[in-house]
Amino acid sequence: MDCILVTGASGFVAKHVIGELQRAGYRVRGTVRNRTKIRSIQAAMDLLAPGTEDRLEIVEADLLDDAGWAHAMEDATAVMHVATVIVAEEPKDPATVIRPAVEGTERVLRFAHAEGIKRIIMTSSIATVGYGLGHEKGRRTYTETDFTDLTGMRRPWAYCIGKTRAEQAAWAFASGKGMQLTTIHPGAILGPASDPETSISLSLVGGLLDGSTPAMPRIGFAISDVRDVAAMHLAALEHPDSIGQRYLCTGPYQRFEDVAAILRQSYPDHPVTLKTVPDWLMRILGRLGGPVRQIINDIGNEKHFDGSKGERLLGRPYHTPEEAVLGAAESLLRFGLVKPKTAS
Repeated sequence: MDCILVTGASGFVAKHVIGELQRAGYRVRGTVRNRTKIRSIQAAMDLLAPGTEDRLEIVEADLLDDAGWAHAMEDATAVMHVATVIVAEEPKDPATVIRPAVEGTERVLRFAHAEGIKRIIMTSSIATVGYGLGHEKGRRTYTETDFTDLTGMRRPWAYCIGKTRAEQAAWAFASGKGMQLTTIHPGAILGPASDPETSISLSLVGGLLDGSTPAMPRIGFAISDVRDVAAMHLAALEHPDSIGQRYLCTGPYQRFEDVAAILRQSYPDHPVTLKTVPDWLMRILGRLGGPVRQIINDIGNEKHFDGSKGERLLGRPYHTPEEAVLGAAESLLRFGLVKPKTAS
């Protein structure tokens, strides 16, 4: 059985990636910064890939430290670089997000190359596709041929900067060293959590369900189901024609209000808001920092991402936005991560 290294094994996406790999018969070695995360990974595998404990190994390795990476790469035939830093608010020091993205990617590829590993599947983002390209109002559809231009950004955004620079570094390194790179580009990743230690992205659903989101910005996004994102990593690994390619893993554009409508229909007893915040107020709030700063570049425009190329690689239709939203909601409630409030 081939051994596949998965970085950031305790993350929302990585757990699903590991589950996909183990169900397909691979051995998996996952990296974590801290071994205290092992229990949550084991709990996730009990749900996602029961009976595969003997094919999973967890080792310590930090994206900002060389220690542990040589061992992590031993006898691996491919690397799925999934690890990333996601924060709920724009950080005061952007380097806390940018450094792990860029330096971590460079470190992972450097150690993979030293071990003779050529095949790399990297989790990127729509953040590296649809920003800084002069789209400030109206509707535009992006494809894998588009690449974010950081010099054209209206407002700096640490996550976008980090992911874009990391992907640029990955393609440059792969080209120079003869490595076989594929990048996967999800949007807002929803879908079912595998254990109580879940992703910041699911707070979009949780905040609506428990009423802690009092009003919604008038924006939309491409929703990606975590099950599709994980399955696309496996599909890329098993299809050699994916080498050298970028793949959007994105469903149809959904407004924030559309997500709220899905939740209100299925959970009528929860206080899901109908209120929206006008764009002018969002722009003012964005200047003050906080979570609004992360979406300020989407105010006033409608970004669609054509995920048809990725869907062909996957070999089946994506989960629908409704399935992704309700999958997230069900798991948040099941794990007790949303208080059972009721609408007044």
